[in-house]
Amino acid sequence: MILRDVEVEGRCGLDVRLADGRIAEIGPRLAARGDEIDGRGGALIPGLCDHHIHLFGYAARADSVALEDARGPDDVSARIAAAAAGRAEGAWIRALGYHERIAGELSRDDLDRLAPNHPLRVQHQTGALWVLNSRALAALGEGDDPPGLDRASGRIWREDAWLRARLRAAPPPLAPVGRTLAALGIAALTDASVTTDADAAARLAEAHRTGALPQRLTLMSGGALEAPADGAFAVGPLKVLLDDHALPDLDDFVARIGRARAWGRAVAVHCVTAGELALTLAAFATAGARPGDRVEHGGVIPAAAIPQLRDLGLTVVTQSAFVRERGDRYAAEVDPAELGDLYRCASLRAAGVPVAGSSDAPYASPDPWAGMAAAVDRRSAGGAVLGAGEAVDAATALSLYLGDPADPGGPPRRVAVGETADLVLLDAPLRDVLGEPSAAHVRLTLMDGAVAHGR
Repeated sequence: MILRDVEVEGRCGLDVRLADGRIAEIGPRLAARGDEIDGRGGALIPGLCDHHIHLFGYAARADSVALEDARGPDDVSARIAAAAAGRAEGAWIRALGYHERIAGELSRDDLDRLAPNHPLRVQHQTGALWVLNSRALAALGEGDDPPGLDRASGRIWREDAWLRARLRAAPPPLAPVGRTLAALGIAALTDASVTTDADAAARLAEAHRTGALPQRLTLMSGGALEAPADGAFAVGPLKVLLDDHALPDLDDFVARIGRARAWGRAVAVHCVTAGELALTLAAFATAGARPGDRVEHGGVIPAAAIPQLRDLGLTVVTQSAFVRERGDRYAAEVDPAELGDLYRCASLRAAGVPVAGSSDAPYASPDPWAGMAAAVDRRSAGGAVLGAGEAVDAATALSLYLGDPADPGGPPRRVAVGETADLVLLDAPLRDVLGEPSAAHVRLTLMDGAVAHGR
């Protein structure tokens, strides 16, 4: 394949020849050979990488009730009622994105009133908590309850693996996810789910082999995981999930890091609060950090922690989209003096801390272009600016999604001879696209030189 008249790293009017899944030649007016696509002067860039996503959770969202933007209890009730009306009696209803600011704390009794004829489960916006109604609890059966389940309140905390096993539901289809992400220009994914086991990994690997998920896959897990011989996925860091209200002791944390080292793996730690970050820094200082160790989210990073992150060599994998999607709530609830600590970017980079971009979908939009826009203007949906000093320029925002999955925050991948032909063709020069970042500019996404998305 030859891509005619494209912009490559600021050079216009070039042709790019692809062969055997790689970039074989770049230059003006290359000799005709194979299929040709007119680039119309658009920029050709490396395929984007979402460095932190939850694929099964995102896939399940298509059949779920969205509550993130619900406008109070009446709106919640109306959305659940609409879902119930479209299902046979006794069919499950799954709702996502609830936060207590919408209608207060939810209980089993509240959900019984919302859906008396259906098993109903509602997930908190953080993803850490489910609330189930009586029908849902009955459908799960009695006995062998995990520590995180309180049947009286209907609350189940951090027990997704147990819940999935009890439900015995067929996993959601992944092909729609693959198509959606390819249309966004995403060519590589790091699934950051702590619950990934051999069965979940095998399902993801098969989706990749069949083309349902054309993106290159890297999988985290909370336990041992082996990469398949055919490379359908790579094994990423061991995931450590922290919750501020139930932090492990330091010795336990250090032992988990030691377990990862015995398996030859880096460590990625879920850090949303300042307390979680403080424990994480202490654990790495005690156990020793190594290249590839990561802080996921960095939801709150006090200024005093930045030199420690740098000295330990940790990478921060952030989600600027949360500034846009949750920024109005942050502005209302967080001390104004601490708003600059939220989802830092510019100050980390200035201090020499590697930073990578990601979505955390389904907990935020999977659109990396929306994440770039938020990294540039730090503006909430309602117009509030959070941490203006953390804003970066558009080229830097793009680079957050161009690192190798094995080295997030490292040097951006390039369009160069010999590189893998995972590419995105945009419909305009890069300067124009970055002036208004949008997935609408994605014209073609190539994986190994083959079209994964085209319009």
